[in-house]
Amino acid sequence: MTGPGARPNPADRAESPDGPARAEHAEQRRARAARYAGLAGAVLLAVAGYLGGALPSAPLLRVTPVTIWQGRHGLLVLGAWLVGTGLLVGAWLALRRGVPSTGWAYRTAGLWALPLLVTAPLGSRDVYSYACQGWAYAHGVDPYVTGVAEAGCPWVDAVSPIWRDTPAPYGPVFVLLAALAVTLGGGLTGTIVLLRLFALAGVLLAALCLPGLARAAGVPTRRAAWLLLACPLVGVHLLAGAHNDAVMLGLLLLGLLVLVRLPGRAGALLVAGALLGLAVAVKATAVVVLPYAALAAVHGRYTVRALARDGGRLAGGVLAALAGSSLLSGLGLGWVGGLSHSGDSEQWTSPPTAVGFVVDYAGALAGRDPDAVPVARAVGLLLLAGVLVVLWWRAWTALRRLNDVRQRVARLAGARPRVTLYAAGLALTATVVLAPVFHPWYATWPLALLAVTAARTTWFVLPSAVACFLTLPDGTNLARFTKAPGALAMTALVLTLLVVLTRTVARRARTPRAPTPGPLPG
Repeated sequence: MTGPGARPNPADRAESPDGPARAEHAEQRRARAARYAGLAGAVLLAVAGYLGGALPSAPLLRVTPVTIWQGRHGLLVLGAWLVGTGLLVGAWLALRRGVPSTGWAYRTAGLWALPLLVTAPLGSRDVYSYACQGWAYAHGVDPYVTGVAEAGCPWVDAVSPIWRDTPAPYGPVFVLLAALAVTLGGGLTGTIVLLRLFALAGVLLAALCLPGLARAAGVPTRRAAWLLLACPLVGVHLLAGAHNDAVMLGLLLLGLLVLVRLPGRAGALLVAGALLGLAVAVKATAVVVLPYAALAAVHGRYTVRALARDGGRLAGGVLAALAGSSLLSGLGLGWVGGLSHSGDSEQWTSPPTAVGFVVDYAGALAGRDPDAVPVARAVGLLLLAGVLVVLWWRAWTALRRLNDVRQRVARLAGARPRVTLYAAGLALTATVVLAPVFHPWYATWPLALLAVTAARTTWFVLPSAVACFLTLPDGTNLARFTKAPGALAMTALVLTLLVVLTRTVARRARTPRAPTPGPLPG
């Protein structure tokens, strides 16, 4: 009973038919608030780009953040950049567990991208390197042999000094695209616009592939679309920064989609291989995914013979694309040598490099100069090779177990793409973590595959959010100003993660295994 002055019972309120409606209305308001907070953030970033982005005439040799602060519009630029990044990242994180619908996610990501597509290049000056490499090729100079300064590029002053004398590390497909942008653009502005349109095409291609990949892996399409397309790294670096990673990811996801939608068909395997080969011919990072794509190519029971048959057809498509692009461009495989210069930049954002810094600091205290960075980087690459082998073997073992699991064909077919795509996402994660160099946009590599496969998202979403704050609009990398504290913090994080991983492995080793097949990765 309730009297006139009695308080309402919370249980009665929960059982009221208006409860679900109110909850749904609250979720809609929350989503709407996040949408327009992110839009406000994107507009502020666009303003920061107009006033202090990576413009061709912007000073290149910054000494300290104080000089940026004291520059023209310095306070406004830094304030707009910091607040805009905070709003965009906060809105993305607020809805990481769910958005109203897949269409809503696409529309919101597109809304956020609009201001970033019409501002100056943001967060990096790499787009000027692309332009000069395209200019060199268009004028008969081999960009794999000659640096852009020696080639005589008229826009070389806009290129970061560290990359003016190094050969191009990108594949022949992207060099052809850059040369096309130069030819059609007619000048630096037109070239930058076309390079940004190529990046937009790559992102749109990835967006087209996301629903099919997510459905194949059993992940909600709305969540997958939101995690990748609304991530600030995509808008700021892939679109505004016009990084060629966007083209690579678009081709990579399309090739994987063909694999999971048309497994075992000879023609589809060749087409998928060609798309993956084109991705490698844009940026070599895509090669990491190829062994896992071979697993996705297998049709029927997982046997060594089936892997050799279907994986061989896929490899044929990859080799055909690489050979064709090399012959068409006339550049051959000279770009492979340029990859060795990608490590010229030393920053603590790469865990192996950070560990090398800390060892050097300790050696300096002892009066020695161990020069540990090259050694730490070599150890990181060896660890990476081992991790990639282990990930592939675990995926192969999990897929082989499916040969003996009695379950419906539909469920079996859904398990395969999830295992292979998730393993590929983990492989890209290991590549990002153990590579000699890390730049914020590198985090989009694993994000693209983990968004469509991973059950838990916090472990890769939060680092991506942190990476959004590592650069300034003019391309200044904040790691340059935090070398010692950053290296110490990164090394401490590495040691902590190693301790946690060791304890987890030991605990699992002590836990008796169930006689039935274990759960699929993810």
